[in-house]
Amino acid sequence: MSFLKVSGTAIVDGQGNEVVLRGAGLGGWMTMENFITGYPGCEFQIRDALAETIGKEKSEYFFDKFLEYFFAEDDAKFFKSLGLNCIRIAVSYRHFEDDTNPRVLKKDGFRHLDRAIEACAKHGIYTIIDMHTAPGGQNGGWHCDSACHIADFWRHKDFQDRFVWLWTEVARHYATNPWIAGYNLMNEPADPKGAGLIQVYDRLYAAIRPVDPHHIIFLDGNTYAIDFSAFPDNAKERWSNNAYAIHDYAIYGFPKTPEPYRRSPEQIQKLEDVYKRKRAWMDERGLCVWNGEWGPVYARREYDGDQTDDINEGRYNVLKDQLEIYHKDRLSWSIWLCKDIGYQGMVYVSKETPYMKRFEKFLARKFRLAVDAWGTNDQHVKHIYQPILELVEREIPEANKHLYPPIWSVENRVARLSRTMLVAEFMVQEWADTLKGLSEKELDEVAASFKFENCMKREGLNKALTDHASLY
Repeated sequence: MSFLKVSGTAIVDGQGNEVVLRGAGLGGWMTMENFITGYPGCEFQIRDALAETIGKEKSEYFFDKFLEYFFAEDDAKFFKSLGLNCIRIAVSYRHFEDDTNPRVLKKDGFRHLDRAIEACAKHGIYTIIDMHTAPGGQNGGWHCDSACHIADFWRHKDFQDRFVWLWTEVARHYATNPWIAGYNLMNEPADPKGAGLIQVYDRLYAAIRPVDPHHIIFLDGNTYAIDFSAFPDNAKERWSNNAYAIHDYAIYGFPKTPEPYRRSPEQIQKLEDVYKRKRAWMDERGLCVWNGEWGPVYARREYDGDQTDDINEGRYNVLKDQLEIYHKDRLSWSIWLCKDIGYQGMVYVSKETPYMKRFEKFLARKFRLAVDAWGTNDQHVKHIYQPILELVEREIPEANKHLYPPIWSVENRVARLSRTMLVAEFMVQEWADTLKGLSEKELDEVAASFKFENCMKREGLNKALTDHASLY
């Protein structure tokens, strides 16, 4: 079997045949995320809290069983049945090295990742390794697992040195595996100056290519994979066998949509205009584009009531219209995401499982308090934070309100610092206490809630993906 590679604007196999990668992101697994699995705050916070609450040994047992059950061969088999051919696996640097013992590979660091890649390969599925977190945090999001809105990765060279070391080890480990389509070096970087990102990409490229000359390297744009303004004009010559990653989330796919999506010509044109704008830099230079993340979130009956079906019909239409736009360009893409507890995944954990029953009231409170940043509906608490917004609007000069990243409005920044960090931090112990007193057998049963056999299928989403796959 041959390695995939970039040829001009396309991805091809060893015989030069075009391969359009159609897939999904395996998020919430080797990088856990709060809205995906139901905890507050960041992964390291709940891991620390659970270790303090039930003991290190039991805590490690629970999380290891979670990793075992969350993605297994049944998941890969189902994924392939939809006609999809690539999974982007989000991983955290913490699986491979410890912050207190940097640049030393953990003994079992590759165990679960190896297993997932092998299961996918068995069913004819390519994988892309996505380093979703970097030491110090490459952006101010919860998914960096830093619990801080300041991206310290860009401020401390040692974090960057560790990241280059880690990618060298990952590339060396997988250099001979042709089922890996490539390496997505950094998820959604947010370098305030831009030039630092290019320096890091140069260092990563120079470190990886001597140990792995084969795999495609996927480079996210700056500022959450939307800005290529600081990228070099000589990118094609500077970095060979490279693709460039945009993230094309559509505003119509989220609770804060400016209007219901009715598939009007104007709305469809807006979807296409935003998408074209994101990829314009690559198109001007004849470079290969990959859409590494996109996709709506979905209403849930327990929170959205009688509006659920209408909301989701609109969201599925957003999905279908985006797929049609991508098909015209034969764009490779990876929708977000494979599995969760009911907000966005292709499959989601059944409400009848031990995990969902045990955390039912906690999850309802977390929704009401809007402590997650992703697709939040703040209807129950908006009035509480409004005075802070009014204070900033009133007292801060207009010129000083436009902080980096520019895609964070004042309202978004207040929400992230006050709700998704402060209030979430106060809820971490409550999450851990919910598992207090359980035996290993009971912890195993809770973790097993995430097995494929215990999940429901999001039929509207999966049908749209299958219908689109049939076009290739």
